[in-house]
Amino acid sequence: MTRENAAQPSRAAEPGEPVAPRKTVAFAHLGCEKNRVDTEHMLGLLAQAGYGVSADESEANVVVVNTCSFIQDAREESVRTLVELAEQGKELIIAGCLAQHFQEELLDSLPEAKAIVGTGDYQHIVSVLERVEAGERVNQVSAIPTFVADEHLPRYRTTSEAVAYLKVAEGCDYRCAFCIIPHLRGDQRSRTIESIVAEAQQLAGQGVQELVLISQITTNYGLDLYGKPQLAQLLRALGEVEIPWIRVHYAYPTGLTPEVLAAYREVPNVLPYLDLPLQHSHPEVLRAMNRPWQADVTAGLLQRIREQLPEAVLRTTFIVGFPGETEEHFQHLLDFVAEQRFDHVGVFTFSPEEGTPAAALPDPVPAAIAQERKDRLMALQQPIAAERNGAWVGRIVDVLIEQENPSTGEMLGRCARYAPEVDGEVRVMPGEGGLCAAPGTMVPVRLTAADTYDLVGEVVGARAMVDDVLASRRTGA
Repeated sequence: MTRENAAQPSRAAEPGEPVAPRKTVAFAHLGCEKNRVDTEHMLGLLAQAGYGVSADESEANVVVVNTCSFIQDAREESVRTLVELAEQGKELIIAGCLAQHFQEELLDSLPEAKAIVGTGDYQHIVSVLERVEAGERVNQVSAIPTFVADEHLPRYRTTSEAVAYLKVAEGCDYRCAFCIIPHLRGDQRSRTIESIVAEAQQLAGQGVQELVLISQITTNYGLDLYGKPQLAQLLRALGEVEIPWIRVHYAYPTGLTPEVLAAYREVPNVLPYLDLPLQHSHPEVLRAMNRPWQADVTAGLLQRIREQLPEAVLRTTFIVGFPGETEEHFQHLLDFVAEQRFDHVGVFTFSPEEGTPAAALPDPVPAAIAQERKDRLMALQQPIAAERNGAWVGRIVDVLIEQENPSTGEMLGRCARYAPEVDGEVRVMPGEGGLCAAPGTMVPVRLTAADTYDLVGEVVGARAMVDDVLASRRTGA
């Protein structure tokens, strides 16, 4: 996990009434996009209450640290951040997954920790800070998180103005043997379609070009609320929102029903980008992971996805070194990846998490072997990724510009095949006549080159696009 400071907020979803200025509070954010949204809500609530908020820890005596506790590495980074800030004399409010996980231990271990705020309690951040200011040490952690934000909760976004994450549900009903998320986040709690669309409309009004839908199992969206998954209905409702790109994280294959795939295919602003967290390919390993609902993930299912979504971009993640994984199991995974030729692959070595069933499983795989398997799998995937990237060279695609380098004239952005922060980027050079674009805008780009993970292209004008269409008609392409 990468630590990043919360940027100075650019705008609020629901601005509050003017109030007298109060002290400035700094924020440090760690972890996933779900944590990021929680951070943005805390920023919005504090700003609405009249507090100053800053990304510069030197400007404030109080720092809210929104922590991650998903795996050991993330916990260590969270603790390092807390210790560093404590050594600087900062008063700490510890929020998020680490607070939910360890609770009183954090207050006992860090005198500088003035409050802990659980994953289902960040909406109380203003009252927590007020109690801290009154001299109280606060434990604001619900034993079972139940809170679900809606479109009325103030929010200051910390990403670029063009990209926003939207949580469609909290928590998870699955009980994967390796995963601590249900313990930290509770069971699945979906928002209504109306609430999600209302927030999407707010974000569209702020100029958002790409909306990323997030939850633990987005293909299960609505099951708890409506009695059956409603992702297809949600996507069709979001098709009425004027945001060019809508991307879905994360899509479990068994939830990709014909109805859902039809929505991907028929709703113009829903990108055919599927992030499938498969975790492994061998049925025995999947059963040990307590993922029996994926035991039938076969080439046939993935082939049907590709048939129904010819432009599908497929991303997946795998865990290697799970207890009991043999060389035969790992070879099965290598063969599966070689056959399926995914566009993007992430690989993690197994991390035994205290309190999860997998931590007590027999036959642990030595760390050195797990790392060696990770390296072998990534080495196998690299030429596949390069080939999949190379197939896009020659196309004219929309690219969302995110940065520019004034000294070179080069711009950096992403086309639809790249999700924010996890995939590659498109390096864009000005086109003929100096055609260029500003960050936050979407422009047509002719892709001219590719490497393993990134693409290169140049901005094209209307004439080039017309010529491209005419050439395609002549060749029958």
